[in-house]
Amino acid sequence: MKISGVVIAFNEEAKIEACLRSLREVCDETIVLDSGSSDGTVAIAQDLGAKIFTQAFQGHIEQKNAAIQFAKNQWILSLDADEVLSPELIEAILRIKAPNPQTAFRFKRLNNYCGKWIRHGAWYPDRKIRLWHRQHGTWGGQNPHDQVIVQAGVAVVDIPRNILHYSYDKPEELRQQSDKFAAIARSQLQMKGEVVWRFPIIRAIFKFCRDYIFKLGFLDGKAGYVIAFHNARYTYLKYGKPS
Repeated sequence: MKISGVVIAFNEEAKIEACLRSLREVCDETIVLDSGSSDGTVAIAQDLGAKIFTQAFQGHIEQKNAAIQFAKNQWILSLDADEVLSPELIEAILRIKAPNPQTAFRFKRLNNYCGKWIRHGAWYPDRKIRLWHRQHGTWGGQNPHDQVIVQAGVAVVDIPRNILHYSYDKPEELRQQSDKFAAIARSQLQMKGEVVWRFPIIRAIFKFCRDYIFKLGFLDGKAGYVIAFHNARYTYLKYGKPS
């Protein structure tokens, strides 16, 4: 199985090296589609042997699909620049031999918030399809929440190993990302002609209770509360009527 590792990036010099090094363990080539980084992202990727391409950012889904077009192999393994294949996942991928092209592989994603691994709530196991045959799947969903959409009849195989996601180093980064993503999601709904402002407070309360109580987010301590709060706040901003 020949695999192309594919990453989109923008100013990721602090994290992209670990991402690309993990991909090199299982991939026959690594592709980075950069959207105009002004830091050392491109230089780091070049030093690690990645093939670099540049394109202005068009949206998460659009950018990831564009990056795949530069890959030469049929099997695609896609990571974000702040994600790393765990050693256990690397070993599991290396054990895959001659899979049916109509198969996609789904992994768990273990998210790190300010140095703490989050193992409950909405953030875990956070399963994602990240390895698939390019003829039988593509990036879809709704920006900014992209997901791999596979064709009917494709078997999704779960590999119970983790992608390590180094998502937020500082508390304010979660708030900023939440605000940014809520604005994008709201815009996407409005573009589809949907009425956005429907019961935002009720939606937010339900979201908090689901993530913090029913999905056991409280077991992650203070971090679990902060994450559940910002998930609820995101929901309110997405569906609330603008002031």
